Amino acid sequence: MKQTYRTSGTCSTAIELEVEKGIVKEVLFVGGCHGNLQGISSLVKGMKSEEVISRLEGIRCGGKLTSCPDQLSKALKEFK
Repeated sequence: MKQTYRTSGTCSTAIELEVEKGIVKEVLFVGGCHGNLQGISSLVKGMKSEEVISRLEGIRCGGKLTSCPDQLSKALKEFK
C-alpha cells in the first residue's frame, strides 16, 4: 500500500512510500536534495523497514534536529 508522510523540519515536504510485509518497495521524496534523496531511496529499496529505521533514525542535517533520512525512519515507524 502506498502512503504519504508529511515531513517536518527538512527541505523535502513529503515522502511517498510503499512497504509490503515489512519490506520497503518504493520511496520517493518530494523536494529536497534530489540526487542525495534519490540515492537514499535506491539504497533502502528491498530492505526490511526495521533495518532502515535502525540505520537512519537520529541522523541530523547541519544544525537541524532532523534530516530527510531521519524523517524516512519516522514515516516507516508511523506506517508499521
